[in-house]
Amino acid sequence: MNITLALMGLALHILIWEKLPDWGNWFNWIVKRLPRPLAYLYDAWHCPFCFGFWAGLTLHALTGEYTIGHLATMPQYLGAAGIPIAWFLDALTTSLLIMFGSLCFNAISGLAVKGYQLKQSFKQGN
Repeated sequence: MNITLALMGLALHILIWEKLPDWGNWFNWIVKRLPRPLAYLYDAWHCPFCFGFWAGLTLHALTGEYTIGHLATMPQYLGAAGIPIAWFLDALTTSLLIMFGSLCFNAISGLAVKGYQLKQSFKQGN
């Protein structure tokens, strides 16, 4: 298993939905002025699994990498349908890894913030 696509997709998801909205008003200004179909996609793809599927397809097309390497050689009896099936299954796997990574980061960050707050409170004598 190659996690390259999942890591790139997770990095993009964190950047687009968790970091850019907080880095000043310029990004939010752009999002508010998106055409309605693109604004819908921005809202709908907030889910890491939904975003991960389309990111997995796009990143596979750009890089030629597979998350599941065996999908690169689909059985011959599938013929021309083998390639779209392989891309679909690979994007599905990539989206699952992106969702898992997002959930793990959210769980870890919640504990880290709570630990930091408790440490600061202890230092201040509260």
